[in-house]
Amino acid sequence: MKEYYKHLFEPIEIGNMVVPNRICHVPTDIGASYSNGEASERDVYHHSQLAKGGTGLIIVGATTPEMETGKSTVNCTAADGDQLIPGLNRLAQGIQRYGAKACIQLEHPGRQGAMPRYPVYSASDMVMSMPWSQSHEILYENEEAKGKAVRQMSTEDIINLVGKFSDAAWRCQAAGFDSVGLHAAHGYLISQFMSPYLNRRTDRYGGSLENRMRFVLEIISSIQRKCGHEFPIIVRYSADEWVAGGRELDESIKVAQILQAAGVAALDVSQCIQESPGAGFDPMYYPEGWTTYASEAIKKVVDIPVIISHSLRTPAFCDKIIGEGLTDMVGLSRQLLCDPYWPVKAKYGKDDDIRKCISCLTGCWQESHMAKRQVTCAINPAMGDESFAKMKKADKPCSIAVVGGGPAGME
Repeated sequence: MKEYYKHLFEPIEIGNMVVPNRICHVPTDIGASYSNGEASERDVYHHSQLAKGGTGLIIVGATTPEMETGKSTVNCTAADGDQLIPGLNRLAQGIQRYGAKACIQLEHPGRQGAMPRYPVYSASDMVMSMPWSQSHEILYENEEAKGKAVRQMSTEDIINLVGKFSDAAWRCQAAGFDSVGLHAAHGYLISQFMSPYLNRRTDRYGGSLENRMRFVLEIISSIQRKCGHEFPIIVRYSADEWVAGGRELDESIKVAQILQAAGVAALDVSQCIQESPGAGFDPMYYPEGWTTYASEAIKKVVDIPVIISHSLRTPAFCDKIIGEGLTDMVGLSRQLLCDPYWPVKAKYGKDDDIRKCISCLTGCWQESHMAKRQVTCAINPAMGDESFAKMKKADKPCSIAVVGGGPAGME
């Protein structure tokens, strides 16, 4: 069969890891692990389907290095104990079975944790109001909103958590993952330290850019000591935080150079903190590729691969921005929830067969994360559900009436 989109399907090196194409599943917490943090059958099935569909690099989202102090969702994956290695191994093998490279993102949510409710770690003391986050203030029927208080981590807390991050990375490496990612975007804990808006500290972890970068650099160094310098580390961070006093592109360019100097293998460039959710969970009216200004600017100052995401919808556009040198890889999340076979359909010119994400944020955010349930998709009812793959024809023909022409009726 003829193959299409030559830029999109060229291999790329990330450290010593050769990724078969330029399509990356950027980290997504599907909230389907067991309550003890062990990867579930749904985790394995969902991520293996992404690999089967042709995605080259799959980053498993939001794996906590310490459940006791922070889970980003009530059922996120964890890597804070050796007993979790077998489940992580099943997850890595499910991805690698189809030729994709398996990466796992380590994320401590800090102030944005779904669990525990209180007390919540943060870079700085503050009272916050984030009604769209799983860490929102819990309001009962006859209460008024007062905001949720979070507490500043002590130096001892920070040093302890650095070790927890690197222990978690070692477990993921032992489980067979090809690389590890760090979530330093969207207002989660590492992001809280890096952000000039969220970090109000006056010690060696706050103030100047050098001090605000100290936490993430100590984590990187500790991972390299335990896993070796050849184990690729990918860092996701927000190019613009979109709040007054937050990080802007000029500082993000410096951050990219600092991370490359520290030995990071690739940069996953995102947007926003949780005070500016629209830039990170862009609704349907945002134009395709609106974030490529950031990857274009950062690519000019680093030699390591740059991944860009947000509102990337069509194979033709993704191939175009790679060919024009605006990014090295394209990051897809919601589009792959909607159709895990987007890559293979694109490769063979079956663009019209792609089930298109409509950026509705229904199953992947409102009815999942906000309600503390596992992720679903309003357009793809089979998302993560192995029972759909096992369906057989009815033994006896039936007459069916479809009532309603919405996504479910059309499906």
